[in-house]
Amino acid sequence: MAELMMNKPLKPKASAVWLIDNTALSFEQIAEYTGLHVVEIQAYADEEVGRGIIGESPIQCGELTAAEIERCEKDPEAELRITKREGPALKARGKGPRYTPVARRNDKPDAIAYLLKHHGEIPDAQICKLIGTTKPTIQMVRDRSHANASIITPRNPCEIGLCSYAELEKMVEKYRKAAPDSQGENGSEASPVSDSHGNNSYDLQSSKAKNDLSNFDFSNFLKSQSGSGQ
Repeated sequence: MAELMMNKPLKPKASAVWLIDNTALSFEQIAEYTGLHVVEIQAYADEEVGRGIIGESPIQCGELTAAEIERCEKDPEAELRITKREGPALKARGKGPRYTPVARRNDKPDAIAYLLKHHGEIPDAQICKLIGTTKPTIQMVRDRSHANASIITPRNPCEIGLCSYAELEKMVEKYRKAAPDSQGENGSEASPVSDSHGNNSYDLQSSKAKNDLSNFDFSNFLKSQSGSGQ
């Protein structure tokens, strides 16, 4: 697991609000120190966001000194240097299943149904990572053996907060390029085949066979048959 950066405050938003209200530091200096975007710092200063955030002094927290703040107030190009914290470095949460709030967990079957319907090129393993589900759950939605099968309605996972539009777009783009063409050779379209659940798939082999027959030279075949009968 990666260690969190030790040159950033533990409470960046609270520190930002305090620095905005109590110092003459520029927004860029505060953004650099806290790790927040300068636009977000501007929004805190204009009280467009963060009205419920209570500022916390980084001096009292032992993360900055008054002398360090004064130094940077005199030089707009200077960067605040956080006071070295004692103790072990904090650990970031390792990679694993995406955490989903309890209130959102009942939305997952709907999201799975949407992805299976509109983005069938995405592998099950990647759907698990994208919305934090499991392969058995995906299979139950696919074969309609899920306990809520009768009320599952395909819904975009981005619209219900299970992933971002950027994450979905990136994954769709990646696997759409890798997916095999849905058309047979010479541009002939594969014929749809329905499985036991009424879902359409494509029989590429049948399509290729039909295409081969359409290109077969029957004139030579008839001549050879006529010659053999004489």
